[in-house]
Amino acid sequence: MFSAFEAAKRTIGYAADMRRNHFIAAGGICLALVIYATLVRLAGKPVLVGHAEAYWIIVIERFSVYALLGFLLSFLLPGRFAVASSLVTAVAIGLECAQTLIPDYHFGFLDVLQKATGGVVGVILAQTILAFLPRPPA
Repeated sequence: MFSAFEAAKRTIGYAADMRRNHFIAAGGICLALVIYATLVRLAGKPVLVGHAEAYWIIVIERFSVYALLGFLLSFLLPGRFAVASSLVTAVAIGLECAQTLIPDYHFGFLDVLQKATGGVVGVILAQTILAFLPRPPA
């Protein structure tokens, strides 16, 4: 038979696994939407205001989407700042390079910088939150 401690430990483990599955699903959906928004033709591209939106709105869109991606990725890799930051930066660089294969697009170093900065800020924010959350018993 199981003791009350072992039953509680199993319940905590199950809750942590379910939370992890939710973060995996949210991260996968976010990554799929980022890939779609990055590689779709201009006519099908999702926009916040309209196709004639100001440049600063585009910068905020890029920054915030990659910050969300970095945030979710960081919750999947708690305590691994360098790995999470490297992955979100690699996604930004890889998708920007993939855009060069699409006509009417060009590689923009400033675009990569905005995306990577947003991703790293998301990772920093998530790692800061994780540092203050209580750890489950091992």
